[in-house]
Amino acid sequence: MRERWQKLLENAETGLLKVIFERRPTRREAAVQGVLFCMAQAFAGAVKLRRVLYNARILRDATLGVQVIAVGNLTVGGTGKTPVVEKFARALQDAGRKVAILSRGYRSRPKPFVERLRDKLLLRDDTTPPRIVSDGQSLLLDSLSSGDEPYMLASNLRDVVVLVDKDRVKAGRYAVEKFGCDTLLLDDGFQYWRLRGRRTDVVLVDSQQPFGNGFMLPRGTLREPPSHLRRANVVFLTKVDRSSPASSGAMDQLRARVAQLNPSAEIIECVHHPLYFENVFSEERHGLGFIRGRKVASLSGIAQPESFEAKLVDLGAEIVLARRFADHHRFDQLEILEAINRAKKRGATCLVTTQKDAVRFPKIDRRDLPIFFMRVEIQVTAGAKGFEECVSRICFR
Repeated sequence: MRERWQKLLENAETGLLKVIFERRPTRREAAVQGVLFCMAQAFAGAVKLRRVLYNARILRDATLGVQVIAVGNLTVGGTGKTPVVEKFARALQDAGRKVAILSRGYRSRPKPFVERLRDKLLLRDDTTPPRIVSDGQSLLLDSLSSGDEPYMLASNLRDVVVLVDKDRVKAGRYAVEKFGCDTLLLDDGFQYWRLRGRRTDVVLVDSQQPFGNGFMLPRGTLREPPSHLRRANVVFLTKVDRSSPASSGAMDQLRARVAQLNPSAEIIECVHHPLYFENVFSEERHGLGFIRGRKVASLSGIAQPESFEAKLVDLGAEIVLARRFADHHRFDQLEILEAINRAKKRGATCLVTTQKDAVRFPKIDRRDLPIFFMRVEIQVTAGAKGFEECVSRICFR
């Protein structure tokens, strides 16, 4: 039942995105866009009202007496947030901080519906401890229970505490009291205003689609207007391309616009840099030259699969099959086996996916076509000094 409901949601999401970004809509699609625009106006008003209520202290925030770094974005999906959170966590841990990553666990398995309904009807405070994905020593949950990003972060950062809870004030207090953490990293936390204190806001802007189509949700992909970028202390421009004069000129224009929206923010440019390919099931690793000249099949369920596929082509692969699913899609065995069969028919020598997708793969017995994920990290290409100074300020504030 859960799987069927998930498929319905994914199909609805895919259809909605098509309507949102359609530049030459049919009459029916134009009517839907009109309805979505009205809803977006209401949503924009609600966002501004919520901000006013927090500034007026009518909605109360909390301070836990520790450093807080909120990493987020203005748009939904596809900015490369998880590798940036990983980079901050690693740098802060190396500098001597005791770090906990707090995530809401998007599409993780929630409490049973009956328990949630009963708590709401009885006006009970949620006293359930946060889910511990990692205690800084061991990986304790799977991706289904914790969510894709928390599980991936815990897998890559074995010495960092990773907690999942929608109430990140509660999760932060738990991290401080139970694990002695002095630095809290909020994954997707730019819009989470309940936790303030000594806070640094880091905002990611996708250089390829900086502000989506310029509309607020649900007519577009903006969670907040671009003007709200003024709250950021640091702005990461991700997926930067300066390979040609035209692309370099576009980047200069984007930097100028960001500087206009927030003159005081540090601006850091970065790219998603591939590290190696790892077998999803055997953990066998190969260097980046492994796929050069090979026919490969790509399989992904991410917000912007084009970037992933382009990176494979840049590394010298010939993509003979590209299977795309909705963001956060949880694969079943049939889908993987179907992809393997189609890939083999087209002469592929391996199937390649992202690490974010690999954590959602089911176990399969077939090994006749190897499946690898591409491990990536954030590489700062401009503003490295700004990043180091940012980490230093957090550590020694």
